[in-house]
Amino acid sequence: MPLISVKDLCKTYENEGVRTSVLHDVSFSVEKGEFVAIMGPSGSGKSTLMHILGLLERSDCGTYLLDGRNATELSDDELAGLRNRRIGFVFQAFNLLPKTTVEENVELPLLYDEDPTERNGKRVAAALEAVGMTHRAKYFSGQLSGGEKQRVAIARALVNDPDIVFADEPTGNLDSKSGLQVMKILQQLNDAGRTVILVTHETLTAEHAKRILRVADGRIVGDEPVTNRRIARDGEVTLK
Repeated sequence: MPLISVKDLCKTYENEGVRTSVLHDVSFSVEKGEFVAIMGPSGSGKSTLMHILGLLERSDCGTYLLDGRNATELSDDELAGLRNRRIGFVFQAFNLLPKTTVEENVELPLLYDEDPTERNGKRVAAALEAVGMTHRAKYFSGQLSGGEKQRVAIARALVNDPDIVFADEPTGNLDSKSGLQVMKILQQLNDAGRTVILVTHETLTAEHAKRILRVADGRIVGDEPVTNRRIARDGEVTLK
């Protein structure tokens, strides 16, 4: 059974009486442990699709099965609980709290846990170690570089040990070196068995994934494996 299976998804927004269709009859599946890039130009619907897959929004029609569970039939509270337990998010804008330390930012998702315990400290430490940011644990987020902020954002996405990590344009605000460091971490997470779904408009970034779903005008127009995959190393890229 696929981890993610969507069939005939559609989404329309309405603003001041004007209806804009963003997604049309989108169907595909993602197996557990895949690294998939959803690629398309600005306005293609790729971020809306990610928001639906990440349970941040609902589709207007179609079916979304997450590990066999029909997300379209769940209540808002059930979606929130499922999202907090099984999904981690990394955004282009980092979304860190500015007057809060690195470890406090990473701990934030754990505060929604029904039973927050002293385990939190160990989970935060493990997440920071995974992204190489242990030495910045007591720093405030405003003291970090862009690349460091994004690594903290990845640690925050990992702290609940999610099944899926969604990364929406994670290198968009970074220089090339910092961007490669972020892609290296995402590839390592995937190598360890985690499912990663990357949203990007850049071909070179998408080619770090193993499969590319191409989106245009709200439709899936391509679905192919990456034949010359880009592997991020320390400050450089090799092809596989």
